[in-house]
Amino acid sequence: MYKFSSTFKSGTKKSSFNFSNFFKGDKKKLKRIGGISLAVVLILGVIGYFLIVSPVMRIRAAGMELAKEAQLLKKDIKSNDIDLIKKHIAVVSKKYEAFEKESSSVYWATFIPYVSDFKNGVEAGRYIIKAGDESITAIYPYADLIGLKKGEQNFYEKSAEERLQTAVLTLDKMLTRIDSVAKNIDEAEKRIETINPKRYPKQLGKYVIRENLEQAKNQFEGMATLFVDSKPFLKQLPNILGSEEEKNYLILFQNTAERRATGGFFTFYAVFNINKGKISIKESSDMYDIDNNIASHPAAPEKILDYHKDVTRFYIRDSNLSPDFVESVRLFESLYSKAGNSIDYDGIITMDSKVLVDMLKIFGDTQVNGINFSAEKDKRCDCPQVIYTLFDIVDRPVNYVKVDRKRILGNLMLELFYKAVGFSPSKYWGQLAQTMFTNLDEKHILLYFTDKASQEAVTKLNYAGRIRDYEGDFIHINNVNFAGAKSNMFIDEKVTSETTLGGEIKRTVTIQFKNPHPPSDCNLERGGLCLNATLRNWIRFYVPEGSKLVSFKGSKTKTLTYDELGKTVFEGFMTVDPKGSATVTVEYTLPSSISSKDYKLLIQKQPGVEKQTWEVKVDGKTAFEGLLKTDKELK
Repeated sequence: MYKFSSTFKSGTKKSSFNFSNFFKGDKKKLKRIGGISLAVVLILGVIGYFLIVSPVMRIRAAGMELAKEAQLLKKDIKSNDIDLIKKHIAVVSKKYEAFEKESSSVYWATFIPYVSDFKNGVEAGRYIIKAGDESITAIYPYADLIGLKKGEQNFYEKSAEERLQTAVLTLDKMLTRIDSVAKNIDEAEKRIETINPKRYPKQLGKYVIRENLEQAKNQFEGMATLFVDSKPFLKQLPNILGSEEEKNYLILFQNTAERRATGGFFTFYAVFNINKGKISIKESSDMYDIDNNIASHPAAPEKILDYHKDVTRFYIRDSNLSPDFVESVRLFESLYSKAGNSIDYDGIITMDSKVLVDMLKIFGDTQVNGINFSAEKDKRCDCPQVIYTLFDIVDRPVNYVKVDRKRILGNLMLELFYKAVGFSPSKYWGQLAQTMFTNLDEKHILLYFTDKASQEAVTKLNYAGRIRDYEGDFIHINNVNFAGAKSNMFIDEKVTSETTLGGEIKRTVTIQFKNPHPPSDCNLERGGLCLNATLRNWIRFYVPEGSKLVSFKGSKTKTLTYDELGKTVFEGFMTVDPKGSATVTVEYTLPSSISSKDYKLLIQKQPGVEKQTWEVKVDGKTAFEGLLKTDKELK
């Protein structure tokens, strides 16, 4: 036995302890302590096994069984067979019950944050399954209508017009359970909100933990928010589609090759009538036809007189001056109401060339009036063939009358529309719907309704083209091509944004315009098709109200600063020649109401823009880099 000695002072006394004396002649005591210790370890081990190890093993086994069924359900969804989907959701629901039962065995430890997160996640899953089951129950009676019912032919045998009518008249029935679905999604979101990914390690071995949790949480919350915001719009859809009373919609085609504030130059229009699912085109022509039916045009607004070339009167084709679509509609209506061929409309829908090209990509080449239209690239303009062909039909001067020139776009759109409803729903409808919603998100389609509830619904979804209110930093760059041919089709734009945080936040925004293509033959007497010419660009920067301009470089006119639409605006004018480039730079400070702490920025995209890349830096760190397709919030 080794001898250990310890000496310490306590006041003036000294004490010592001899370990060898403690155990000397007391082997029984040592054995007893060892036995007790072993018993304690065994008891803790048994308790740990039954309270932790065994439940975790059972939870894992139930989870693996659930995962297998979830993969099979995913496969059934891809097969578009609602009977299989319905059957497998029932199986998944049953497996989830078993998983929940095993999971509840560890809920006693919810005082531990990780266990609390697990419990909330499991409960959220149950609500998500309920939402899925409610959705399937709602659409099951109409599954053949949307291409999810195998072996059902009654819908496929109908004509295109009858199919659409059936779809519209049954849409409200499919939406009967939407409130219940929304409630379940809301309950799931409440539980997922409580999970804090930051408390988890970045990585365990080769598995990425924190980032995957953050992505999953953000994706679900984004989906849940979208669903909640979409609910009013979905409820309004039957009304919008004329399920109860006839509707007239003015379809305006915006030519983005000649950019205007809301996307592009108003070039064609069509009047779509929809009555209980039956669609017809009442009228289709170019915008000049409406202008020609206005007896007296007022004097042009100040901005047109300042920047437009040789234009002194206010024409309806130039009426989309405001970047806020609703404000532009008011200007449009002030002229349209004076036109002899105007109609009472229930809404205005604008769409641009990308929508047309996307539809041709889905349905393939389409013939109208003996002319073929395609989405294939045309070397004559480095653009889709349909775009060049329309320009050639409408804009090229000839010494003969072009038959039905004015109705060509309306006829093409109607032909594509009937193609859409003429096929099995499972073949194209899902792809078409996804494409249309993408174009709504990217602002290639803008919606305006005279009905207040419908307008509020599309505004909430950001489909109404409004300049948005935002508590934080904000920027919207608006470019307007005044008499610069179709040059926006040839120009690439790169925006560099640099923010310096501190007591006073400073912003520098630079736009580089490049046109690498040669000029077109713009001699109209020779019959030239003038597409690429010098861009005449009215440019406006919409920033937080109260921002102070430090400098504005690159404008060829005196720059202006004013407040509009709840923002401060910096305005200028510049040009870009074919095979040329130009740069505009604005430097400004943000108002004191915007703090460096929790700094966030909303970039609001201009409708119709496709070729604009951004590089956004905050205090030297890159926050975003790439093509701006939708509004972008950076935190």
